[in-house]
Amino acid sequence: MLSRVAENLYWLGRYMERAENTGRIVNVNGNLLLDLPKGIAPGWQPLIEITGSEEIYRKAYNDFEERNVVRFLVGDSQNPSSIIASLSMARENARTIRDIIPRESWELINELYLFARDNVQAGLSKRGRYDYLKRIMRASQTFVGLSGGAMSADPGYEFLCIGRILERADMTTRIIDVRSASLIPKETSGLLPFENIQWISVLKSLTAYQMYRQHVQARVRRAEALRFLLLDDDFPRSVYRCVVLVDESLDELPKREAPKGAVARLKKMVKSGNIAKMAESNSALHEFIDELQIEFGQIHNEIVRTYFHMEEPAQTATQSQSQSAATA
Repeated sequence: MLSRVAENLYWLGRYMERAENTGRIVNVNGNLLLDLPKGIAPGWQPLIEITGSEEIYRKAYNDFEERNVVRFLVGDSQNPSSIIASLSMARENARTIRDIIPRESWELINELYLFARDNVQAGLSKRGRYDYLKRIMRASQTFVGLSGGAMSADPGYEFLCIGRILERADMTTRIIDVRSASLIPKETSGLLPFENIQWISVLKSLTAYQMYRQHVQARVRRAEALRFLLLDDDFPRSVYRCVVLVDESLDELPKREAPKGAVARLKKMVKSGNIAKMAESNSALHEFIDELQIEFGQIHNEIVRTYFHMEEPAQTATQSQSQSAATA
């Protein structure tokens, strides 16, 4: 397989996952603000922090009002993490490899981009936002199903999966990190009933609430939620499960020693995380998440170095396609 094709498939997976994740956090945040008293609601700034795009945002907007944040995350083509920008780049990557991916996948991506572009004003309005984002999220999930059901399980499919899963793992850690920092402090005992609502929103941002209730079978609390999102062996958006899936995909690729070494280090790091300590201390959690994200970057760089730019080992995400939220 040509390295160019492998890279296109990898970034196609990342972009489609990013569009879905961004749509989900915008929807869930709107619902969270309706459930919490105005004085303790986290507002919209945490979403900018989750996507790692605060510097870009501040150049274009003076405040973090809802309409500005939603416009930036949904329809601002100058924001490389916006839904429009993600779908545009997904479409461009898919266009160049139309003979590699199933025809139905290309048609879905093309139609989804045109829908998102032509209906962006509806997506920016409170009345039309939910349906707009729901269609984008469902189309992204349909793309995953089409790929798994119609692509041969060859190296191309594995690169697509690796890109998608790395993007997913990165977003999981970002949501945990930023949302935990904006949660109600323990000393505000009078507001503790609302802490449950906030952790439910963290789970819902990752489509994890229903599976948490089924498998944990306990009310939503910080320690249990962190353990589920970081360490669960079976939930597809937990960090540990994502690492395992990347490892399994790398098993199907040649020259995998360096990327698998980086994955092994990350797997060991995740398993060694002290959940009890992180449940008590935001600073301990933040430090742990920072370490995980550094390792995500190492895995990405090893994949780029090994498969995409073999003659230019110093290449990074920002030098190749300039759009990884992990490098923002």
